[in-house]
Amino acid sequence: MAPDRSLTISFTSDIHGFFSNIDYASGKEQNSGLCNCTGLFKRDGNSLVIDGGDTLQGSPFTYYYHKNVQGESYLPAQVMNASGYQFITLGNHDFDYGVPLIETYLSQLHARCLCANVEGIRGVEKWAVVTMENGLRVGLTGVTSQYLPQWEPPENLRGLQIRDAFEAAREAYLELKRENVDVTVCIYHGGFENDVNTGETVFATDENEGWRICLEMGFDVLLTGHQHQRIESADLFGTHVCQPSDKARGFLQLKVRVSEDAEFRHGVAVSSRYIPASETRDEAIWRLLADEEERAARWLDRPVGQLDVPLLPEGHLAMASKGSLIANFFNQVQLDASGADISETGFANEVKGFDTSVSIRDVVSSYIFSNTLKVIEVDRHVLKAALERCAAYFALEADGKLTVSRDFLSPVVQHYNYDYFSGIESVLDIRKPVGQRVVSIRYQGEELPEGKKLTLALNNYRASGAGGYPLYAECPVLSSQSKEIAEMIMDYIGSHQNITVDKTRWLTVLH
Repeated sequence: MAPDRSLTISFTSDIHGFFSNIDYASGKEQNSGLCNCTGLFKRDGNSLVIDGGDTLQGSPFTYYYHKNVQGESYLPAQVMNASGYQFITLGNHDFDYGVPLIETYLSQLHARCLCANVEGIRGVEKWAVVTMENGLRVGLTGVTSQYLPQWEPPENLRGLQIRDAFEAAREAYLELKRENVDVTVCIYHGGFENDVNTGETVFATDENEGWRICLEMGFDVLLTGHQHQRIESADLFGTHVCQPSDKARGFLQLKVRVSEDAEFRHGVAVSSRYIPASETRDEAIWRLLADEEERAARWLDRPVGQLDVPLLPEGHLAMASKGSLIANFFNQVQLDASGADISETGFANEVKGFDTSVSIRDVVSSYIFSNTLKVIEVDRHVLKAALERCAAYFALEADGKLTVSRDFLSPVVQHYNYDYFSGIESVLDIRKPVGQRVVSIRYQGEELPEGKKLTLALNNYRASGAGGYPLYAECPVLSSQSKEIAEMIMDYIGSHQNITVDKTRWLTVLH
């Protein structure tokens, strides 16, 4: 009988530019970031280091870097090389700075980029076969969410063909099986449409198709991302599935064993465990980053303006139910930049907020998305549907206490899919059934009549219908701006200097 052969995989995803161990909100060090993970990666002839995408965007550091640093050497590629990556795929946010930047990144990257459903980028392959030191033949492919065209402005995808992710994965799987590999691995920048524990449908769209991939294909391993949920040692229809947390707070280490008497089908047994980032950073990685991190810190701490009141966050439930001056301020900026009648914004799962003296660090730590601004035409029907989605954020406990609905907390925490409006006064009655909770929508002091058209400023992600707001995708787009909303916020503060924040309470929640 042939001896067992083993493979170790170290897997990260959704690093989002958190290469160092700096907490950018405070500027202090923390036990997180890629440089605190790489020393724990296993790197030998029978191991692979893999990343699942969303690497180049998402931190104040990468915001600074892409705004201020030019030159032939691209630092994120150097960091990934020093970390020992051998395979990556592309995430949707890797496209936020355009195809030329991706091609620069890939041209300097030692790792091979597998992304079978994106065509037109130099340096991207559909699948690969690698033979380990022990003779194990591993077949790999990668795909990214096919929702890219809904999220990215057309100029960021010019010249590309974005194919159906499921079909591209299936084609690659069949190719790998023809290669008679011992182990098949799919790196998917996407997650699961069903709860991996209960099987309950969570998302009705095909943004995430991990469940279907496992159900209808036969990959031994599906490495997932995009949803920022931590999944380890789960099995779906014979495929081992896992997903690490975001921002390199930790990574997954998989053990793959191939044996004629292994427990799983095709003689492949897989286990995975989550390993938190170390308390000790990798000094070789830090040396690559240190000088630029110091320059970034000085740039981020530059004051840009003054507010009349501090804008400090409360808990998500308190802000959602009572309103938030942070949201009012974001909407204030969007209304000024767009000239729209009303505005809509949201928060990340973590919110920093502002003191009265505002720095660039405050802005890019509080509005972390790379979103741009759109103006669409809406009416009461569309706004009611959007507000009903927001109203579904709330639930009532047995004693009548207001809480956050389980649907917004599990299996994925989705505070970012609750939105805040300015320009319309809304009343939600949480005692009513979901879908029937919006009892009033007033505009300029009067109940908004059916058929009246308003212009709504919102980010490009939400305008695509993502996050449970499908009617927005059907609305006429009146204007689009290419400047990022975070930059609009900085421009607004810089041009107004002493700012009076809108303190209107636009929402009333009855319960």
